[in-house]
Amino acid sequence: MILRPKSPNSPYTEHSSDNDMTASFADFAATQDVRNSIQLKVREYSLMLCDALVDNFKSRNNNRTDDYTFTIESGRKYHKIMMTTGGGSRSVHAFVDMKTGEVYKPASIKAPAKGVRFNLLVITDREWLLEHADWAGGYLYR
Repeated sequence: MILRPKSPNSPYTEHSSDNDMTASFADFAATQDVRNSIQLKVREYSLMLCDALVDNFKSRNNNRTDDYTFTIESGRKYHKIMMTTGGGSRSVHAFVDMKTGEVYKPASIKAPAKGVRFNLLVITDREWLLEHADWAGGYLYR
């Protein structure tokens, strides 16, 4: 550790330590794999939600999809679950936080509404969500 004496005008002692920097980087590197696996799980569960939404649409429309598709568009912070109709119109069905797995109702095409509706990483939330997912988004009004 390198200590520098206090300057006459400064009430603080300046110091730097190479050990502090390597320890925090080692911690960061150790947790990076965990963060990556969580993000992969969130993506996997988001795809499962898309499949559940298509299945719900089919069950309510005599096994026809009418070219309705649910896809994921990833941004900086959120996965957007997009619904596309056969005519080409698109709308946001839900937002999923990439890091935490929290599901939000959309406020607009660009941003989620305030208030977490579900968390895909919580087993009970995820099971309820996949069982009750409604293609029209009624399950998000909780």
